[in-house]
Amino acid sequence: MPYDHRSPVTRRLPAALAALLCSAALAGCGASSEAAQGARGPAPAATATTTTPAAPAPSPTPDAQPLAGRTIVVDPGHNPGNFRHTREINQKVDIGTGLKECDTTGTSTNASGGKAAYTEAAFTLDVSHRLRDLLEARGATVVLTHDADRPYGPCIDERARTGNGAEADAVVSVHADGSAQGNRGFHVIVPTKVKKGSADTGPIVAPSRTLGERIAAAFGRATGTAPANYLGDGTGLDVRSDLGGLNLSTVPKVFVECGNMRDPKDAALLTSGAWRQKAAQGIADGIVTYLQG
Repeated sequence: MPYDHRSPVTRRLPAALAALLCSAALAGCGASSEAAQGARGPAPAATATTTTPAAPAPSPTPDAQPLAGRTIVVDPGHNPGNFRHTREINQKVDIGTGLKECDTTGTSTNASGGKAAYTEAAFTLDVSHRLRDLLEARGATVVLTHDADRPYGPCIDERARTGNGAEADAVVSVHADGSAQGNRGFHVIVPTKVKKGSADTGPIVAPSRTLGERIAAAFGRATGTAPANYLGDGTGLDVRSDLGGLNLSTVPKVFVECGNMRDPKDAALLTSGAWRQKAAQGIADGIVTYLQG
């Protein structure tokens, strides 16, 4: 390295004596590892008789990892391969209140101006990756229900089982809507009370709503977008009883519909990597405020 770690005294000594001194001085003559120098900067210059011990690394502040010890399941809506497996994803599964398709292909933006459509499956996977990274940086253990590492699915009942089996502190399913043009904004879907068959959402209705409220508030702040103008009466919340991923969950869970892919103005946001990072940030912030009470 260009920095000369020897003291002025050492540089004036004959080479043999300088080498002897360097071997005795732990911080001199490049004895510090390159990794340590990268973390702390160049080591202090040594004298011929003393060494300066490296300063200990600063301890993380209590707020540096607010999610340490927490488990969060992130559920990327749909799967990029679903369209190749329509027979499989159309198979019905039990969601407690009845039977519903295993999964769907999801929606997409409209192809225009020579640009291909941007699929919801691609969008949700990208946002989920960004969200995972943000949550892990805050100390959380993050489980993805899938990572496009399987041909299709998982089915909606399996997605619920993933969150239940992980005993997650929170589960967030990432989506984008496919509503009519002119319908804009985000909304968070929360469960209503359902008790039928294998579905019993009673214990999770209240915490899931709180999770949804926290995410809705943080999402709006982070992205600068407004709650949906076509449902939820401006609250950014939508209560549903027909989603297997919610009905079969035994841990707090919500769906985040980040915007409407069929509206050109919303689509311009959803196809922006910079905006998707803001969306992930908003969801992460909402989870933190929920778990911190």
